[in-house]
Amino acid sequence: MPSVFLKHSFMSQLAVAECDDDAMVGAMLAFELALAEVQEASGAVPAGISQQMRQQLERAKVNVDEIAEGIASGGNVAIPFVKQSRALLADDLKRYWHQGATSQDVVDSALMLLLKSRLAALDNLLLRCRSAAVALMDTHIDTPMVGRTLMQQALPITFGVKVAHWALGLEQARRRLSAVELPVQFGGAVGVHSGWDSLGLEWMDALAERLGLSVPVLPWHTDRYPIHALGTSLDAVAGAAEKIALDVSLLTQTEVGEVAEPSAPGMGESSSMPHKRNPVRSALIRGAARQVHGHTSVLINAAAQPLERGLGEWHAEWAPLMESALLVEGALEQVAVLLEGLEVYPDNMWRNLTATGGGIMAEPVARLLAPTLGADRAKAVSAEASETSRREARPYSDVLAEHPDVKGGVDVEALRHACDPALYLGSSAAQVLRAKEWLKNS
Repeated sequence: MPSVFLKHSFMSQLAVAECDDDAMVGAMLAFELALAEVQEASGAVPAGISQQMRQQLERAKVNVDEIAEGIASGGNVAIPFVKQSRALLADDLKRYWHQGATSQDVVDSALMLLLKSRLAALDNLLLRCRSAAVALMDTHIDTPMVGRTLMQQALPITFGVKVAHWALGLEQARRRLSAVELPVQFGGAVGVHSGWDSLGLEWMDALAERLGLSVPVLPWHTDRYPIHALGTSLDAVAGAAEKIALDVSLLTQTEVGEVAEPSAPGMGESSSMPHKRNPVRSALIRGAARQVHGHTSVLINAAAQPLERGLGEWHAEWAPLMESALLVEGALEQVAVLLEGLEVYPDNMWRNLTATGGGIMAEPVARLLAPTLGADRAKAVSAEASETSRREARPYSDVLAEHPDVKGGVDVEALRHACDPALYLGSSAAQVLRAKEWLKNS
């Protein structure tokens, strides 16, 4: 599969480079060496053994291709890795290699190690996005625009409050993700440290500390809550990012033109239409998010695993989990650039507010007329005037002022005030300030 063409473009290139085959080998090696060290510290391995292992294996070069070939017969990458690594050790060290562990201990712990740096990168990106969003909120706290429901013009809001919702989505997902634990995995063949009694739990705890992972209550071979929690948290970030990309892509449409993605040489160009400036960053974000959603469904459906070891469910987790992290990181890299350089066009926002000639203000007008005309008649008059304004391309307030049910019975200035979108923004500004306060308290 041409991954570099079809998959990697949606991912963080830094993450792809840091999570390659060699990185997985390094993570598995880190687990095995840490295991030997904690066993040595407890007296189960002679003094100096772990250091000799480290010296011999860190100098050696494992054959990644042979390990990959061995997966077909062993069912996972740990089995050929352990076998090849043991072969590289001196004979007097072989017996202490991979002692008390099983292949799932190696793979799960290695994945947690790889993901640890990715979660740190994701948190940094989310904080960067938050800063950019707050700057936009400050700039556009009072910038009026059309609020749209069911893809149609509804009532005025501000662009600042729209960005506030984007920021809250990302920050809620960030806080959820930051609470996810990456536990070490160590249970041996059937998860009870067979042959090592209470030493097994001591080693598990010591392993977690040495590797910088969290301590699980028990080995979690078929208790896949850690994977479920991580996968769904990544999906939440993807959803928040996708919301921003969807809104931006809709607002960049030629007929709308309220925002534009940051310009860059060649960015958004069409292969056949020179005039186009496509919202490519939004497309990449949404493409990544859609893949994450699919991966999450795999992880969710693999949550219940049989007895003491999964049969295919565990195996199905590996690629979706790692790819989700890389895809979310890639999406957030695009979101950060998007928010930091978003081009906002208040004049176009105002133009679209007045596209109906003021008819967008039919609801507040009906409220103004209700005490005089009654609620039902007020609603009918405001709707009739809105349609006339649209059809005849006349200002809504002028049409209303001439309506026989309104003329002479309602103050003209009050009528014009009710038709002004900039004066009907509700709690938009207050919401921006409230959102900023919440974002600050993180």
